[in-house]
Amino acid sequence: MKKAFFSLFVFGLMSLLQAHAARVDSVEVNSAVMKKNFKVVIVRPDGYDSGKEYPVVYLLHGYSGNHSNWVSRVPGIQKAADLHNIIIVCPDGGFSSWYWDSPVDPQSQFETYISKELVSYIDKNYKTIKDRKGRGITGLSMGGHGALYLALKHQDVYGTAGSMSGGVDIRPFPNNWDMAKRLGTYAEQPERWEKNTVINMLHLLTPNALSLIIDCGTEDFFYGVNENLHKQLEYRKIPHDYISRPGAHNWPYWENAVQHQLLFMSGYFNKK
Repeated sequence: MKKAFFSLFVFGLMSLLQAHAARVDSVEVNSAVMKKNFKVVIVRPDGYDSGKEYPVVYLLHGYSGNHSNWVSRVPGIQKAADLHNIIIVCPDGGFSSWYWDSPVDPQSQFETYISKELVSYIDKNYKTIKDRKGRGITGLSMGGHGALYLALKHQDVYGTAGSMSGGVDIRPFPNNWDMAKRLGTYAEQPERWEKNTVINMLHLLTPNALSLIIDCGTEDFFYGVNENLHKQLEYRKIPHDYISRPGAHNWPYWENAVQHQLLFMSGYFNKK
């Protein structure tokens, strides 16, 4: 009798905990521009059904990754959605899109997909704050580049943006990560590379136009370009948080870094 009562108690406790925890949706979102459906993971915080509207953070994966990377590699993502009372959206950005609208590949139009089609879908189907003041975007590596690139180009869409170990200057890496497949080679299309690298887009910013956080480990191969971005932002007097600490280009680093990013963005969302 006692054993049955204990089992019932444990079952009830587990059900209660599950009822008060972030929920993970997996959906497919159509891209009209690419004529294709893409998988998206959406993390809804505890209390989502209360009726209020929530801020959204778009969390981008890196080169060769996919929509499931963040929730499968960083279990703390669900807890962070609860802690900060935010919706987290993890889209599929393709194997090597770099989140550009490629001028050479019509099947790689991820700027339009993420910042227009996906944002529209999320705002239509979820209880979101439908304003830049309720939207953030960040990511790792290729996704760090993508987050800053999209935020700089679409400041009417995003109010806060971040990067973790981001490829924020693509020019030192002309033969890497399939970028030439999306832009053409650097030797043949230097103007495209110059135009589509984050470091050369800072003229689009005015002080406090975007709430920015940049994070890169000192052992990362992108450390040098992130240091340069930090210095350029300082030179232009663009306020930003910059985190530089021991770490390499790997998941243990990003598991830590994403918590800083989400805390920073939560602070932005909660500003009076």
